[in-house]
Amino acid sequence: MSETFRTSIDIAATQEEVFDYFVRPELLVRWMGDFARLEASAGGLFSVDINGVLIRGHFVRLERPNLVEIAWGEAGNAAMPPGATRLVVSLAPHAGGTRVTLEHGGLVAVEAKKHAVGWPHFIARLALAAGGTDPGPDPWKTSPPQ
Repeated sequence: MSETFRTSIDIAATQEEVFDYFVRPELLVRWMGDFARLEASAGGLFSVDINGVLIRGHFVRLERPNLVEIAWGEAGNAAMPPGATRLVVSLAPHAGGTRVTLEHGGLVAVEAKKHAVGWPHFIARLALAAGGTDPGPDPWKTSPPQ
């Protein structure tokens, strides 16, 4: 049985600005990951290394500036192989900025628990970066959650 993790956050930036943080590798790694290779088109490669976790998949849909859908998985993880889950990020205008709603579906229970810890950490860093503040180095790089 699969689970879906859902969360949202308001960011003091335009939809266009926030959208770019999901499709431009140099912006993605400001808030999540050490290295990214992205081909931002339907079917294009989505590859990001996050503190030793090798996320692999592809872009499913890109509807600038409203939606990013990614087939998401982890290299070497039988419970969530590359492209096995779906990450859907919706962007909507809200209070002079953007409301980001993130839904990560198709997760098995153990992965749902990990993502329920990880996504809040990373989207808080996204809010800082897209809002114009440097989130600094990811503290999880040297001290990952238990």
